[in-house]
Amino acid sequence: MLVKISVCIPTHRRQPLLRALLEDLRQQDLLPADVVVVDNDAAGSARAVVDEFRAAGCPFELTYAIQPRRSIPLTRNMTVQLATGDWLAFIDDDERAPREWLRLLMECAVAHAADGVLAPVDPRVPESAPAWIRRGDFYNWPRIATGELVPRKNLRFGNLMLRAAPVRALAGPFDPKFGLSAGEDVDMLARFISAGARVVWCDEAEIWEPVDPRRLSLRWILMRGYSGGQSFGLIRFDGTIGKVSLLTRVVLLVQWTLQLLVALVVAAAILPFGRHRAVAWLIKAWANAGKLTAFNGRRYDAYA
Repeated sequence: MLVKISVCIPTHRRQPLLRALLEDLRQQDLLPADVVVVDNDAAGSARAVVDEFRAAGCPFELTYAIQPRRSIPLTRNMTVQLATGDWLAFIDDDERAPREWLRLLMECAVAHAADGVLAPVDPRVPESAPAWIRRGDFYNWPRIATGELVPRKNLRFGNLMLRAAPVRALAGPFDPKFGLSAGEDVDMLARFISAGARVVWCDEAEIWEPVDPRRLSLRWILMRGYSGGQSFGLIRFDGTIGKVSLLTRVVLLVQWTLQLLVALVVAAAILPFGRHRAVAWLIKAWANAGKLTAFNGRRYDAYA
């Protein structure tokens, strides 16, 4: 049976990286039926790259559109609306896909009767990065065995393929309230799973991304933890992953506050044994600080 896969790419002013990614997609073992590029730059800065690939000849349909309002969920929503495939593969414009990428995702979905397949992204930290960053492994996400169901705490985008029908059945499917803050991906996936979908891990379908030099700083690393914690707190409180009673809120307030304080104490105590170890605990502290903002609904726009 012929399976149609659409690759969905939101982009914003990363023309050289987008060009490299499209070249990767042109060389896939399992070619997509179509690739949808939605530009979140009102000026249409990615149009020239898409036109270049169309002129050179593509082995797939290449769709381009502009989503002028600065919003990650609205841009992702447009990629879904324009995609025609039975499956939707999501990849970011700064990532690179080896030629076996789509084939491995599809084989895993079939082998494990899954509605979604999540796979790893290997961050390539430049040699010029500070030593404590290279030692800290701050950009990686947890990995599990191929075929295992992905825990809710490990949900994210960047390297993911989902069955299109249940995605389109969700409201949005990405919630516009997330705007330029992080969390629209975790929220959508949590609702996708709550609706009965199975999302499994495929450790072999690895892609990679160069770590942007602007992200090689303590502030960026801590604020990513803060943003992730904030997103988790907001999703936890809106009932996406279970009902939240007054008692639950009190328990979470105490729990997250204690975790914040413990993490700060451990970070200070462990600093003499390596800055990278202390920063790992500071990330936990900042993440819990982000969770606590859910009590007042505050949002940090990580991508503003």
